[in-house]
Amino acid sequence: MEHLPVMFAEALQQLAIKKDGIYLDCTFGRGGHSQGILDLLGSSGRLLAFDRDLDAIDSDYAQAMLKDERFKLKHSCFSELENIVVSEGLAGKVDGILVDLGVSSPQLDNPERGFSFLRDGPLDMRMDGNSGISAEQWLANVEEPVLVKVLFEYGEERFARRIAHAIVEKRAESAITTTRQLAELIEDVVPVREKHKHPATRSFQAIRIEINRELDELKDVLQQSARVLKPGGRLVVISFHSLEDRIVKRFIRDESGAKYNPGKLPIKEVDITKGVLKKIGKALKAGKSEISQNPRARSAVMRVAERV
Repeated sequence: MEHLPVMFAEALQQLAIKKDGIYLDCTFGRGGHSQGILDLLGSSGRLLAFDRDLDAIDSDYAQAMLKDERFKLKHSCFSELENIVVSEGLAGKVDGILVDLGVSSPQLDNPERGFSFLRDGPLDMRMDGNSGISAEQWLANVEEPVLVKVLFEYGEERFARRIAHAIVEKRAESAITTTRQLAELIEDVVPVREKHKHPATRSFQAIRIEINRELDELKDVLQQSARVLKPGGRLVVISFHSLEDRIVKRFIRDESGAKYNPGKLPIKEVDITKGVLKKIGKALKAGKSEISQNPRARSAVMRVAERV
């Protein structure tokens, strides 16, 4: 296989794949993880994969994999996971779920998708090009205080106010329609550069997260995953920035051990509810050899939990 996704070996190991198991790959992408899971399944195993990007669903590698009767692929976002699992009659029967977050290489490499500030193209950024509004449409109408909030919270951009004001001033003169226009505008107004990081990196991330509802979708898929896993089933999540990882870390922590409302004191037995997961090991990171071959792996963090 030419393309190996980030933390490929670690993902398969942490899923603890059983030959007759039922598994979900929530981000099909280029099919790397999915093919790895299929290679470890026996004839009675099953893999159900999702992707909200029609380009991934319609790709040649997806069509080739669909010839395997153990495999199904659905065009869907994270928040539809439970509905699809229920419709397939798999609720409470799932042995493992893999969630590989972030933007896939084909999305970044295609200028027409508008994800990359390094390649000029239409300012789109939608994971599903058939639904929702584009980054261009959103930037044309968003109020300045909301834009500041998005850049600061989702991009952790310290120059959020300066960038937002420049965008609002620019759009009053003419529409911002391309990735190069936006990247150059940000480059012009950011006074200090981070080492080895383009000035537009944080802003592009923030806008992409906002228009795709990425953090809300992540929260949904975590909650739904816990409900559809069977006891002993594994949840494996790979995140690529601190906002995602913080959500995953807190979710696993909150679902491990006893939970209660601290406003009710003294605590009664009836007020205590048990979490449905247990944390498996510490957070994992990509090894040096993988990072040297794929710099994108540098920021990857894998967290694992098991249904109790």
